[in-house]
Parts: sequence; C-alpha cells; structure tokens
Amino acid sequence: MPIEIKMPALSPTMEEGTLAKWLVKEGDKVSSGDIMAEIETDKATMEFEAVDEGTIVSIAVAEGSEGVKVGTVIAVLAGEDEAAGTAATAKPAPPVAAAPPAPSVVAETPQKAVAPATKGDRVVASPLARRIAEQKGVDLKTITGSGPGGRIVKVDVEGAPQGAAPVAATAPVAAATAVPDFGIPYEGEKLNNVRKTIARRLTEAKQTIPHIYLTVDVRLDALLKLRGELNKALEADGVKLSVNDLLIKALAKALIRVPKCNVSFAGDELRKYSRADISVAVAAPSGLITPIIVDAATKGVAQISTEMKALADKAKTGKLMPHEYQGGTASLSNLGMFGIKQFDAVINPPQAMIMAVGAGEQRPYVVDGALAVASVMSATGSFDHRAIDGADGAQLMQAFKDLVENPLGLVA
Repeated sequence: MPIEIKMPALSPTMEEGTLAKWLVKEGDKVSSGDIMAEIETDKATMEFEAVDEGTIVSIAVAEGSEGVKVGTVIAVLAGEDEAAGTAATAKPAPPVAAAPPAPSVVAETPQKAVAPATKGDRVVASPLARRIAEQKGVDLKTITGSGPGGRIVKVDVEGAPQGAAPVAATAPVAAATAVPDFGIPYEGEKLNNVRKTIARRLTEAKQTIPHIYLTVDVRLDALLKLRGELNKALEADGVKLSVNDLLIKALAKALIRVPKCNVSFAGDELRKYSRADISVAVAAPSGLITPIIVDAATKGVAQISTEMKALADKAKTGKLMPHEYQGGTASLSNLGMFGIKQFDAVINPPQAMIMAVGAGEQRPYVVDGALAVASVMSATGSFDHRAIDGADGAQLMQAFKDLVENPLGLVA
C-alpha cells in the first residue's frame, strides 16, 4: 500500500514549518537516506531525509507553503513492491480529509461539484490550489470545490478565469500597507521563519527582561601572545585558534567562578546551572543563530576551536541539528571583526546574561603606573536584573577580565 510521508517534527518544540524546497519530483525514485526536501523551522532550514524506498507518486504540499502542521501528509510514496500507478489510485486522501483544515490532499481527482468547503471565514483548499489562485489573482471564495468535502483542488482553480476577482488582502499584506513608504522606491522581502522568530524573541526580551549593562576594558596583549605561541604548537595538528575561541573559554570559566551569574529566571524559581554551556552568535544567511559549546569550561581551547569551526560551518549552511543550538546557559557575541568598539547585546531568553565584545585596538593605557600603548578590548555584559544583582554581574566581569589578562588560567 502507498506510504504517506508526513511533515516531521525537526525539534522538540516544532509544531509547524515552511516547506522551503522540494529536492525530488513526482516519478523520482528515492532510497533511505536520500534528501527529499528542505524544511524551514523557527530556528533554521533543515534537510529532510527519506526513510523508506520507493517512487514519489504525488506531492501534496507545494514548496514555499508556510504553516504546515507537523503530521500533515506532504507526499505519497509507492513502495518497491507495488506499481506507482496502483499507489496513485489508492486514494489516501479521503481518510486524511476527515480533518479539513489540514493541507493533506495527495491525489487531486475531480469529483462531483459540491458547495465550497468552509470553516468559519476560511475556505478549505489544497496548498497547490491556493498557490495557483494567488498567482492568477483568483478569489477562492468564488470557486466551487470538486474535492472531498467540497475542498478546492488544482483543477478547480485552473478552470477559473485569471483575475476573475480580486484576492482579499491577507493580514500580512494589510500590516505591510499600513506602513507608509513616503513615495520612496523600495523592494519588499518576505520574512522567513527564522527572522520572524528573531523579531518576536528580541521584542519580548526587551519588553519583559530588565536589562542592566556593565562594561570593562580588557588588555589583550598577554592573550594575543599566548594565542601566537599556541598556534605554533598546534600547527601540526591543523588547529588555528581565534581570539573568540579563547574568549569562549574565558566566559565559561568566569561563570564557574561566579556561579550566581550562571543562572536563569524561571517564573517562581531561579535555576542554578552547574555546567557552563556557551551560545555563540553566528551570522547565517537566514538570520542570527547561536550554536552551543557544551561544558566549555572543562574543554581545551583546541577542542573548543575545532567544535566552533564545525558548528559555524553547519550554521551557515543551515544544517545545525536542534540540540546544537537549543539551550545554553549564557551567550557570547563578538562584533570586533567589523571594527565595532563597544555595544550592548540583547539577552537571549531564558538565559540571564550575554557578553558583547568589541574590537581589540591600540589605545593609551596605564601600565605599571605609566602611560603606554596597549591592545585593549571593551566587553559589555547584559544581565537579567530579575536573576542577577549588579554586584554579582560586576564580579563576573572582573573574573572575565582577569582570565583574559592572565590567560595561562585558560590552558591550565
């Protein structure tokens, strides 16, 4: 019998996603492990692999479809022991159509015309039919559906005159047109799920978390010297440490030294973590994401460097797995490579602190009581004042400064 391929849950909290791209088409043969589609969650775009072997009989959800619920049938596969034609006539759609709102039609066979299927103000139509209607400028409310339960399917929309009726403005369009453009030419770009999530979470963070900011200037000369020596020693192993690798280690060790900052606010309780997992901000094509170096305080700097490079590569290609970016006890954001001197970062809830570091630069600095020129970096900690008092935050900043300025503690 035909095999229904359903929208997978690619993370423990995923309820719906966007079917960003199909990498197979109807008639293609697939084997277990083949990449079938790219699915965009609220965190990243991830690849979806085939589990069974067979031939793609039908694709029920068009690429680009948003809000596809987990468990929705997105395609149908004919097993190796059956003909594709047999699977196509198996009509798996009717059982799924028992729940009309789910976009789960797999074979759009015309049936006797019935009244349009609606649920409240919502017209029930297949994702493909909706996509075609949008392209043709057809109002689905004017079409009689011939699918199960009056569902509007592909053939119904294709038979409608182009531009027969204006498509009703959707909520996103209404929101966009509510913002005046003042006659300035522009090009609108639809937000992906990652950018929507970033916007929502950062808005919530600034509205609900009382931020307190603490800044220290840190002398980098000893750290830069140690980094050079370590890179010479590690050259044969193919490891090249970055300043950021050492800062990850420094923040992790500082959190262990000042455990009152390795916490999170959780409503009626304060969670105190015994391990320092550092989320590191990485700019990916879909938006900012924070892969995690787990238990960074106990790892060597070479291991941190190797893991960070692998995670950054996966982040930039959208291949991070949920466990690689979900969690963390504190974050590190470094904009020094862009010449940024100092900035205040927004806390990434449910974490209670984030360290923002700027560029190391030559500055006048008092060394042993005399004015000299030193390599100095400004670091700013953003703290959730519900969970962390100012004095405790100050102790963490001091511990971080001490570790960076006396870096042998990072390799001891």
